[in-house]
Amino acid sequence: MSDTSTGLVTEQRLSPHIAAISFSNPGKLNSFSVPMWQQLTQIMSQLGKADSGVRCIIFSGADKKSFAAGSDITEFKSNRSNVEQARVYGKVVSDALNALESCHVPMIAKINGICVGGGLAVASFCDYQVAGQSSKFGVPVNRLGLVMAHAEMLGVLRKCGPAFLKEVLLEGKIYKADQALEKGLITHLTDDENVESEVNQIAENIVKGAPLVARWHKKFINRLLDPKPLSEAEIDEAHDCFGTEDYRIGVDAFDNKKQPVFKGV
Repeated sequence: MSDTSTGLVTEQRLSPHIAAISFSNPGKLNSFSVPMWQQLTQIMSQLGKADSGVRCIIFSGADKKSFAAGSDITEFKSNRSNVEQARVYGKVVSDALNALESCHVPMIAKINGICVGGGLAVASFCDYQVAGQSSKFGVPVNRLGLVMAHAEMLGVLRKCGPAFLKEVLLEGKIYKADQALEKGLITHLTDDENVESEVNQIAENIVKGAPLVARWHKKFINRLLDPKPLSEAEIDEAHDCFGTEDYRIGVDAFDNKKQPVFKGV
């Protein structure tokens, strides 16, 4: 692959339990280069570890013009000029998206501006999508003669269903923020200047709760989307919380009318 790619994915801790991941590709609306996809995979592999201490992850573009505008089209001639290159590139992208899809930590997409293509795929795997009024959404790959791969489709399919996904891909429409809310593509819509405060409030609400419970609930909800009957072991897993220290902390706090301080064990 080409070594002239630009862009950077960075992670910082906003608090001991909240991580922020930022996408930056100046002048390219934060579109994803190959190194950015690889950096995202690496960061997610670290944050997803049980001992990372992270209870919520916030994703955003490095500026308010764009969350992320798909893949960096300037790489196409060097990294996707034929089928063999496309296979290699596709593996890089799917590794990153699979890392998001399998992440047990609650995730929030903080969306300002453009959120299209691969950027929309990333946002769709988050548990929350908080967008400003000026945000725009879509996957106009039909104008490039380009197929959206299975891993890139999955998040939008789960959120909005096949009928809307077909509309997105077959017509190549760009959707305004209120349309995205109506279609179920985003969970929250607010004024541009309020996006950050709303995201921060959601994150604070999440980290106040028991982290193991949040992980179990994410796991159970995703599992229930699969029509396959639950196994006895899967059903029984819902009882595991009663053996945790966090359960005892929560009950004690309730009985004594105080705020619980959960340990994640």
